[in-house]
Amino acid sequence: MAENDLGSVERAVAELIAYALDRGLIEPEDTVWAANGVMDALGYQPTGAFVPAREVDAVRERPAEERPELERILKALLDDAVARGACDPGIASRDLLDTRVMGCLTPRPSQVVRTFWQRYEESPLAATDYFYRLAQDSDYIRTYRIARDRKWVTPTKYGDLDITINLSKPEKDPKAIAAALENQKAGASAEPYPRCQLCPENLGYAGRLDHPARENIRLIPLMLAGERWYLQYSPYVYYNEHCIVLSEQHTPMRIDRTTFVRLMEFIEKFPHYTVGSNADLPIVGGSILTHEHYQGGCYEFAMARAGLREKIAFDGFDDVEAGMVNWPMSVIRLDGADPARLVDLASKILAAWRGYSDESVGVLAETDGTPHNTITPIARRRGDAFELDLVLRNNRTTPEHPLGLFHPHAELHHIKKENIGLIEVMGLAVLPARLLSEMDRLKQVLLAGEDPAAVPEVAAHAVWASELLARHPQFAPENVRGLDDAARAELDGVVEQEIGQVFAQVLEHCAVFADDDAGHAAFARFVAAV
Repeated sequence: MAENDLGSVERAVAELIAYALDRGLIEPEDTVWAANGVMDALGYQPTGAFVPAREVDAVRERPAEERPELERILKALLDDAVARGACDPGIASRDLLDTRVMGCLTPRPSQVVRTFWQRYEESPLAATDYFYRLAQDSDYIRTYRIARDRKWVTPTKYGDLDITINLSKPEKDPKAIAAALENQKAGASAEPYPRCQLCPENLGYAGRLDHPARENIRLIPLMLAGERWYLQYSPYVYYNEHCIVLSEQHTPMRIDRTTFVRLMEFIEKFPHYTVGSNADLPIVGGSILTHEHYQGGCYEFAMARAGLREKIAFDGFDDVEAGMVNWPMSVIRLDGADPARLVDLASKILAAWRGYSDESVGVLAETDGTPHNTITPIARRRGDAFELDLVLRNNRTTPEHPLGLFHPHAELHHIKKENIGLIEVMGLAVLPARLLSEMDRLKQVLLAGEDPAAVPEVAAHAVWASELLARHPQFAPENVRGLDDAARAELDGVVEQEIGQVFAQVLEHCAVFADDDAGHAAFARFVAAV
């Protein structure tokens, strides 16, 4: 028997099958079948001394706390496959193989769908609890990677904002980058399959170096506005039960009346979830504009906790409570008992916004025939009532702000340069992984009393660092050498909180109507125009 971290491949396979039995992924009658499927996926041929049922029984006789975690089991199997030449050592290749292995243990799609709707008869919460647990147990959500993400909360004048540095999404290795380039070249004459990572055709797909494997993904079919949609979870879970609601059709993102209908129908089906849509234009939209989808989950975002800065009223909608949200971005909130009425008013506001311009604050509905105005909508329940937040967006660019006038401006790009989509609009920052190493290096530089501008790895943060030191002079060069260990450790928290304040500024930059007297007056003019 080949040796590895757990003693042998056969032992690791037995540990994995025992794990699947414990989690209810398979039944005892599946033991031998599952073991053979896993070994076939690994390209491994055991000796005749291996009796899967006996080995698995021996594993399950040990207390659960004495058994290895899933991450260690999979690592042992992958290390062996790499050593045998059955798998390339790169992270992309390893992820393809361990997903194929876990696909051998994940219940069939029909079984998952049937169980989901059976649990739904008990309650929508019971259904999503089952489905989310399955996504974790099947390793579709790699919980051990998610645990490495950095997360904290920063108090701001808009309330507590959630800050995350996401480390769970692996960087592509050189082979994956090369494969993506080759596929891009081939794309001139052939459309890839699946067409994108959100297409339902990903169900059970084996993947390739530039497209993740999805043997262990499962989809729940839904009907929204008379069309087939699907519910799945994000493998990178930026927040609790981060789900994706995707169209059966590979069609571009669009915000219109039907969008509001679908969002309302979704929260009727799943009243414990929030759901929203990225906008449908570049810059203000999310990272995928080619496939219509929404994102949601069982999580209270900072925006949901924000109160109203001012109540407003719309003629003919006395049954709908409305107001401007006390939030860095420009948000109209609608509340009412009848979701159809919210849809009607939201459609009226969207139509008005699509054609609205106010040059005094830089808002132009279009330039040279290119539209700029759209909305990021978010729906949730408040007890029996329905609530819809409409975030006004504009993607106009200018020579001074070529990446977007209502986008993080250049002075903030050292922290956040990417598009501000739905999740961040709601108050949860998803910051690039590079920040972790850069901030560690910056703290070293500050504690050594050095000038960040003279250190290439952190020079981009130099101006911000000088502002940080002005607010926290105890870390200035003339004071830092006298700090004790406790005071030096305080710098970690200071840097985190300062990053959070930058995120608040990021959201302010994205506001079409600034949070000042002129912006408030401009916002009121638009409401009157509706």
